[in-house]
Amino acid sequence: MIKEIVKDNFILAQKSTDASNDDLYIVDDLIDTIQENKERCVGMAANMIGYLKNIIIFQENNAYTVMINPHIIQTSKETYQTKEGCLSHDGQKDVVRYQKIKIEYLDIDMKKRIKTYSDYTAQIIQHEIDHCNGILI
Repeated sequence: MIKEIVKDNFILAQKSTDASNDDLYIVDDLIDTIQENKERCVGMAANMIGYLKNIIIFQENNAYTVMINPHIIQTSKETYQTKEGCLSHDGQKDVVRYQKIKIEYLDIDMKKRIKTYSDYTAQIIQHEIDHCNGILI
């Protein structure tokens, strides 16, 4: 189901909790909502649509990747400063991002995965994990 984008900073500032099998219905809502906003959105966290669960989705190579309970287990030393926008906020904000990250997460079959990302995809993932941690972008 397509959900309305949350813009309430009180909700967005809350730290999300880990997701379980019982929360997998949220993935469908994330897919529907990101597809509805595909012209202006490349990533989304569950709290952006009202669920305080650690689930993110992002566009990668013309497909969507879902990560459940993602966390960064390693970062590069190299960082860069950039500006980011977000459907939950007006305007853009300056942020510092790691050039490369290694992520541990569960896929939609609840299987543990570890993968390394770099550049723009790494930036998107960091943005969405910030959402899960209640960090306002």
